[in-house]
Parts: sequence; C-alpha cells; structure tokens
Amino acid sequence: MAVYRNDPDLNLLGQCSNEELQLLVSILTTDPRDGDTRWTESLTSTPEYRLLAPDHRRYWQLIAAEFQRYGANTLASLVRLGQGVAYREILVDVCDKLDVNYNQKSTTETIELALLMKVLEKSLDQMTPEELAAFSRNMHLDLTNPTPQLILIAVQAAIRTSSLAALELATMLSASVIASLGGIATWGTVVVASRALSVLAGPLAIALSSSWMVSGLAGPAYRVTIPACIIVSWLRQQRLSR
Repeated sequence: MAVYRNDPDLNLLGQCSNEELQLLVSILTTDPRDGDTRWTESLTSTPEYRLLAPDHRRYWQLIAAEFQRYGANTLASLVRLGQGVAYREILVDVCDKLDVNYNQKSTTETIELALLMKVLEKSLDQMTPEELAAFSRNMHLDLTNPTPQLILIAVQAAIRTSSLAALELATMLSASVIASLGGIATWGTVVVASRALSVLAGPLAIALSSSWMVSGLAGPAYRVTIPACIIVSWLRQQRLSR
C-alpha cells in the first residue's frame, strides 16, 4: 500500500469535496479503454476505500499517496519502497514529457498554468473554425476571426489580468480530459464539483477532447499522471479563486 509523503502542493486535496475527489479517483483507478479497474492501482484494495467509499474525504491522504506512487513509476530513479514522489516532481516530469516551456524556479501554480496552456495549444490545433469561435465566445475573448495562435495570445493576456480566466481554462480542460479518457467521470460531475461555469458544458467539452493524450503517449503511468496533474491544477484554481 502506498504511503503518503506530506506534500504542501497536494494538501489541498484535504479541502476538496467527495465529488471533486471522485474525478481524481476515477483517473487513478479506472482504465478508460475498457472501463475496468487498472491492474496497477492499489487504492481500491485498501480497507479504507472498501469501507468508506465514496466518502473520499475521509481517506484523501491515500488518494494523494496513490498519485505519488504513479509519479514514481514515471521517475524510475526516484522510486522508494512504499512511497511515491512529491507532486512538483511529477508535474515537472509531465511538463518535460509534453515539451512545456516553463521556468524551474517558478511557483507550482505557474508551472501548472504553463501545462494547461500547452494542453490548450494541442487541443486548439484539432478544432474546426466553428469550434474555435465557440471557444472564443465562452472564454469571453474579443476575437473577430479566432485562430489557434490568436486564442493562445488572448488567453494568456486574460490569465495575467483575471484569476477567473485561469479557473475557466482549468475547468474547461478538466472537462476535455475526462471526455478524451472515455468519460470515466461525467461533465455533469465537473459542473457539480465546480459549482459554476455550466456554460462550458456540452459540445464544446467534446470539441476540446484531447485524443492525443490517449494515443500519443508511451507508458501507462503517463496516461495517469498527465490528466491527474490537470485535475489537480483545476482544484488549485478553484481554491485560489475563493
């Protein structure tokens, strides 16, 4: 069983609702290709999970420990018996995997936003002109003829001036990750968990679906750590916006 390493960047999970934690639990425990339980996961076999699920708040440390353990699987040189690696190490590894441009000295939140922008960039490249226009409207961008490049510039400018823009981006990408991974949790769950931004539901979330995340990544651990980092980024933005 994984043991939680006290981690300031993951302690926010202790403030999350059961609905919010369910999104992370789904990613950690369910294989989106067939909906079966991941054979590498250990969370669902713990006494706490068997006794208390879905009251995830009562064992959030075990959820965090499971995430840390998956991170150790992608960082072979850092594997420790019964213990994973810190969230920031996982986040930096994910950013390196996706060729994210970031500063090693930046805050965890800033690196998360760099990751979200990279995921957005990859998703925008797959959109039709109609989908780009819908995205621009829902992000409240004043663009007459939106292109992927213009949207990226506008989103970056919006994030610099408004914490709500960062939350909207994180929420939208969380929905797209869930859709792209086979709907292991529903968009309705995201709306319930976020208590806001229902305008982002429906076809737009599907348009943002990042199929590259499933097909283009080598190694099953990354198919856990990448979407999990996006979910954690969204959870952090929710806390920062309150």
